[in-house]
Amino acid sequence: MATPFLDTSIEYLKGVGSARAELLRKELGLQTFGELLTYFPFRYVDRSKFYLISEIRDDTAYIQLKAKIVRIQTIGQAHHQRLVATARDSSGEIDLVWFQGIRWVTEMLTPQQEYVVFGKPALFNGRWSMAHPELEIPPAHPLPLSETVRPIYNSTEKLKNKGLDFKGIGKLVKNLLLSEKFAVPENLTLTILNNLRLLNRQEAFVNIHFPRSPDLLKKAQTRLKFEELFFIQLRLAKQRIGRLSKHEGHRFFKVGDYVNQFYHNHLTFELTNAQKRVIKEIRADVGSGNQMNRLLQGDVGSGKTLVALMTMLIALDNDYQSCLMAPTEILAKQHFKSITAMLTGLKVEVRLLTGNSKPAERREIQAGLESGTIQLLIGTHALLEENVQFYRLGLVVIDEQHRFGVAQRAKLWEKNIITPHILVMTATPIPRTLAMTLYGDLDTSVIDELPPGRKSIVTRHVYEPEHGKVFQFIREKVAEGRQVYIVYPLISESETLDLKNLEDGYQHVILEFPPPRYSVSMVHGQMKQQLKDTEMKRFLQKETQIMVATTVIEVGVDVPNASVMVIENAERFGLSQLHQLRGRVGRGSDQSYCILVSGYELSAEARKRISTMVRTTDGFEIAETDLQIRGPGDLQGTQQSGILDLRIADLVKDEKILKYARNVATDIITDDPELVKSDNDILARHLQQMERNQQNWGLIS
Repeated sequence: MATPFLDTSIEYLKGVGSARAELLRKELGLQTFGELLTYFPFRYVDRSKFYLISEIRDDTAYIQLKAKIVRIQTIGQAHHQRLVATARDSSGEIDLVWFQGIRWVTEMLTPQQEYVVFGKPALFNGRWSMAHPELEIPPAHPLPLSETVRPIYNSTEKLKNKGLDFKGIGKLVKNLLLSEKFAVPENLTLTILNNLRLLNRQEAFVNIHFPRSPDLLKKAQTRLKFEELFFIQLRLAKQRIGRLSKHEGHRFFKVGDYVNQFYHNHLTFELTNAQKRVIKEIRADVGSGNQMNRLLQGDVGSGKTLVALMTMLIALDNDYQSCLMAPTEILAKQHFKSITAMLTGLKVEVRLLTGNSKPAERREIQAGLESGTIQLLIGTHALLEENVQFYRLGLVVIDEQHRFGVAQRAKLWEKNIITPHILVMTATPIPRTLAMTLYGDLDTSVIDELPPGRKSIVTRHVYEPEHGKVFQFIREKVAEGRQVYIVYPLISESETLDLKNLEDGYQHVILEFPPPRYSVSMVHGQMKQQLKDTEMKRFLQKETQIMVATTVIEVGVDVPNASVMVIENAERFGLSQLHQLRGRVGRGSDQSYCILVSGYELSAEARKRISTMVRTTDGFEIAETDLQIRGPGDLQGTQQSGILDLRIADLVKDEKILKYARNVATDIITDDPELVKSDNDILARHLQQMERNQQNWGLIS
């Protein structure tokens, strides 16, 4: 069978060949005609507009001029020559400069000839210049594909050296579009195209690369963005409805003694309305007979662990075991400690399993799990081991799930014939658009309320010369009996970054807070686990007043008496990380503080991160800002999903298109869950093509 046109190797495209094909594969990952077609321009230049030389400004990007060559001169000797042609219009002069191809350009230039000049201006020694501009004699002859709006493609140094700068890549794309066999199969139904007034797919691809007008460019972008987001949403909607209709779940039909005893006799405080609402949502899920797949979002300290525990007690009331998997031993131990403390007085067998569990203890735990005497298991990746088998596993809780690979998580479901209910927890608030794209097949619950008595953390930004005031503030809080974290971004001196490192910082803190009056501990990721645990324990038991640390304390440390978080070199931390670190204080009823210390020289992004932290403690607002600053591909955990390899859509700018795509996809799947209707055949075929080389992890997101 003949290879489909768009699957043809890029080597066979006019202007490529084997050497360039290999370079395009290595540098840009482009191997086929289809991949080149979806290598979209990152911006465009309007070639219909002409500037006067006097209109050039410092921030001007690529521009177009009409100017006459008035002087041509070669400057320099041998290998250091450059060709300078001075061009003049009615408003001023600009120097056109070439460092390569000097002989060829000299022969091409005609003195006193007017040219259309296109390039990027720069100010050099007080004069405007333009390196290696494009020149045409006006009027330019119209091309089959209009170049009124010129595409600009990303390239690399290696590609540029082989003539594949943005213009060279554009020529290859043009060769593809002008090929006699060029054809792009449609993948949307006529109903969608007509209802949304979208361009057909082939027309959209032509106009995304070489727009015939600004209006057609906008329409092409809308069509291709909708298509990209629509098929993500269609797949998620199909997976979700398929799970609800096909995958049987354990039915937790009663709430019995375990839940009632805990709620009435052991819970020492009132649940928040948000916690009550989420528990009600979970009860409806686990009692439905369908497998629950729920994402539980809640800011640091909002009470997610308590909700998870009550869900585990519901499972226990229905004679099922539960397990909770955390990404680190510190966090697993923290969960074990807090859950066993909350269950004091209740006859519930809870065990902890980590990579450091002794062989004898492992054998004992395995026997207890298989017999059913161990009702609740808390642990790390050790839970995934093949010899960890359950008698009757009904519920799996995963904390900070983005830290586990999908293949790892899948091993938990294989421990049961019937897939257990899944509760995924995260203390990293997920922006709405990201949640719609990453977790569209999960039901979502949000705890958007802090427990009563918790005070909002006061956040301040200070500069390094103000350290004296910061240390005085720490002395006052320590005198009141409070404890303090001081966090540094590095543990050893960097040759490239001018940062305080942890060792120097620790010595500085010791000088400011000398023993025996003060006691300071230090924790970092390169310490042996036993020593790290000892230092953590000393701080928890108030044997040390100040903890100097790296981000190892970002999660898993719950010290209610700690009320001050000082973050050194705050400009070096990401927004989400700053928010997580701040969440280590404010765990008790006392007023807590977060002090962000930075140098005076801050980038625009760093300034925005810090000002956001000072302005708000709302995790969802912070997550939205983080998405705007960094984009989805850089946010924690999104790269491994495989979903967010977006080529044209932007989750920040295209939220409206995303919501519309989701609504259309949901309507189609609600009406035709299996996409068996003839009208939807084109959608089903495209989904199959998308999933052919992609493992379906829909049930274990």
